[in-house]
Amino acid sequence: MRRAGWSFRSLAADLDERIRRGETARHYVLRLAQAKAEAVVARRPATRLPLLGADTTVECGGRILGKPASPRHARHMLRALSGRRHRVWTGLALLDPRLRCGWRVAVVTAVWMRRLRPEDIAAYVAGGEPLDKAGAYAIQGGAAPFVVRIEGDYDNVVGLPRNALRQLWRARAAFRSRPSQGMPKPIPGGWRWFQL
Repeated sequence: MRRAGWSFRSLAADLDERIRRGETARHYVLRLAQAKAEAVVARRPATRLPLLGADTTVECGGRILGKPASPRHARHMLRALSGRRHRVWTGLALLDPRLRCGWRVAVVTAVWMRRLRPEDIAAYVAGGEPLDKAGAYAIQGGAAPFVVRIEGDYDNVVGLPRNALRQLWRARAAFRSRPSQGMPKPIPGGWRWFQL
């Protein structure tokens, strides 16, 4: 966000991030992004500033790969991604407490990894970087040499698709200037959320 020129403050939402039975990766990241924004505004009801909730996950072969629980789990995830295509999903939810409205969007990027040798995986996991990353890797870090191709937004794989964030910001600005025009039907929920 700093590279995009936005000033911000980071707040933890402290949510149960377990995947629900039958939940797709797209629905999962949208649900968590929205829940994070709503949780922060519930803790700070007097806030008037817009809040951004975000969540990123990796989907490989229909399985959602969140953050690894241990080095062993990280090695298992990287073996699953080795030599295969997977998809990185990020959900963004921009909530404006003054307008009592929110806008959300999901972004997906396809990523291909080269076949990883056991020693590549062991060395990468030993460095500790994979332990707090969805799918157990950071494309902008030590895993950059593992990736042979991407289709879509590189920033999404890093974790914050700035173009999608700009799209949310523009939708909010358009709503503020003409609240009754051009908005999709709100999705059900406590806040008035719009899906982009």
